[in-house]
Amino acid sequence: MKREDFPILKETVHGRPLVYLDNAATSQKPQEVIDAIGEAYGRWNSNIHRGVHHLSQIATMKHEEARKAVASFIGAASSDEIVFTKGTTDSLNALAFSLGEPKPTPNPSPKGGESKAWINEGDEIIVSGLEHHSNIVPWQMLCARNGATLRHIPLRADLTLDIEAYKRMLSAKTKLVSVAHVSNVLGIINPIEEIIRLAHEQGVPVCIDGAQSVPHMQVDVQALDCDFLAFSGHKLYGPTGIGVLYGKRKWLEQLPPHEGGGEMISHVRWSGTTYNELPYKFEAGTPDFVGSYALHQAIAYIQGIGMEAIAKHERELTEYCERRLGELEGVKVYAAGQRKAGVISFNAYGSEGLLHPFDIGTLLDQQGVAVRTGHHCAEPLIDTLGVPGTVRVSFGLYNDLNDIDRFIVALKKAIMMLS
Repeated sequence: MKREDFPILKETVHGRPLVYLDNAATSQKPQEVIDAIGEAYGRWNSNIHRGVHHLSQIATMKHEEARKAVASFIGAASSDEIVFTKGTTDSLNALAFSLGEPKPTPNPSPKGGESKAWINEGDEIIVSGLEHHSNIVPWQMLCARNGATLRHIPLRADLTLDIEAYKRMLSAKTKLVSVAHVSNVLGIINPIEEIIRLAHEQGVPVCIDGAQSVPHMQVDVQALDCDFLAFSGHKLYGPTGIGVLYGKRKWLEQLPPHEGGGEMISHVRWSGTTYNELPYKFEAGTPDFVGSYALHQAIAYIQGIGMEAIAKHERELTEYCERRLGELEGVKVYAAGQRKAGVISFNAYGSEGLLHPFDIGTLLDQQGVAVRTGHHCAEPLIDTLGVPGTVRVSFGLYNDLNDIDRFIVALKKAIMMLS
């Protein structure tokens, strides 16, 4: 599927043609995206929102067109609900900070008194046992600051979320649920619609980590009815350093900004500061207008293929690869048979036990096959699996069955060398 559009796939590694199976970490970029970065710097590079001259006007227009494209891509009601960030991690940290700040008090008491935050001592935040550190640590930090408690949805034996346990966890103490749409380790697609529905029945807002879903399936925030969604450009065939925090307008209007500086202000006086309108109050400083333009081109590229076609193609690759791995003696695939989105984790065992994932990854690399090994920034999940790490293969729209066949051949050789 359009492999020729991705220059890096023509590269060789250790004298072998590259087989790139590390898309969950970052995706490769089509030529259109690479060209867009050069075009922005070469033709209209200028700081945006601040200038009346031609270059600044063009740069501003391109940046705001990108915002509208992102809003349309994820089904947001308005481009005002799209906040540009540095990536998923930055988006989640920004949200965690804002939720921990005092609520605005339009008519504060002359006697003073501390205004409560959205999340306070005695409150609870729910995540899941499948989360990336980016959707654990910011909430731990918020809990440490404000005295709240972080809880996690346990896993069943098949490594899916225990939704019955989740139902029991929801209570009047619950102030936020933040869950990954797709596990970055196992590839499992979580029942996000049910998770959101159950939370909303209790009046609890829901944040979705969409880092592993937005590049691989159609995500419509209004259909899901999620309150927040975070994702990264670099996993979406776009550049690094650009990401998105979507938030429903009713939330973004209430929450305070997480950073101060230029652009996010309306007026600054020694007596105090008033903040800019949405979404700019959350975008302090010079935004990555080159990154947003390149992200726009990435979105246009994948829309030209179609998200349904991409999802179908990657589903076929995932099922084929899992089947091929299942044919190998001594290979354990985690969450085998579950509904997945382009990610498979496994380990290999020899006569003396586990073959270390790092050794497997190194031997695959020597044969030109790029995979990811380790705990994948999800140590609590890896601890649950009871292993030091896994080998992870993950697919993009440009992968094909030949990539998987070459990976399997290389894996067999690696296992033989280590056994």
